[in-house]
Amino acid sequence: MTKMQAKYLGDLRVQCRHESGALLETDAPKDNFGKGEKFSPTDLLPIALATCMLTLMGITAQKLGIDLRGATFDVEKEMAKAPRRIARIQATFRCSFMPTIEIQQKLEEAAMSCPVHHSLHPEIVQDIHFHWGV
Repeated sequence: MTKMQAKYLGDLRVQCRHESGALLETDAPKDNFGKGEKFSPTDLLPIALATCMLTLMGITAQKLGIDLRGATFDVEKEMAKAPRRIARIQATFRCSFMPTIEIQQKLEEAAMSCPVHHSLHPEIVQDIHFHWGV
């Protein structure tokens, strides 16, 4: 297991420490009494999805001898009001490299095998798009 700690700093800010010593701070969003100056806790879920997908695509790309450096996922979240929760995540992958259809399929399958993707509640709509050669 990976050990992490969350510590309340006040003013709706929380500092997270990974067992490696890496730090991350969150802030409540503006629409929920915060300043919105840092990732909110609900921002971390869609960015976790994006980073997980990129990591698995990167592993597959390495195995195929492909460099995906510079590839991106733009992510947006849509919140539901009652109860307040993430209702939808839109993720758009972009890569300037244009691989063959076979390699695109392998990389996209790797992305869709992401543990974060499979851990999300089925009521959260995941709208995921891949754009190659852009």
